[in-house]
Amino acid sequence: MNLSKEEQRMRFLKRIDVPERNWKFSAADVRERAHWDEYQLAFSHMLTATSTKWAPWYVIPADRKWRARLCAAAVLAHTLTGLDPQYPKMSAPARREPAKARNELEEEAHSGRG
Repeated sequence: MNLSKEEQRMRFLKRIDVPERNWKFSAADVRERAHWDEYQLAFSHMLTATSTKWAPWYVIPADRKWRARLCAAAVLAHTLTGLDPQYPKMSAPARREPAKARNELEEEAHSGRG
């Protein structure tokens, strides 16, 4: 999720101005804004160096929460659609195990042990 510097400033002000949001505020966050450009460069280098075809990074604009959630949902839906998950295939001996267990459980009920 990527906030613009202006949106971050506005959210910090809201945290200061609205008593119910004061707990979210940290003066350290405001001091760190002095390094905004350095952080953006570091993020860019990190994303470039670590994003791969099989494990990509997605930068989602987050100035508007509803739009960020929509973008994140779209990325998840696209990724899950491409996975094509399948149930695991069981070997013949493994397929016999549930039937054996069923018989044992049913015998337990009939014998009064259950």
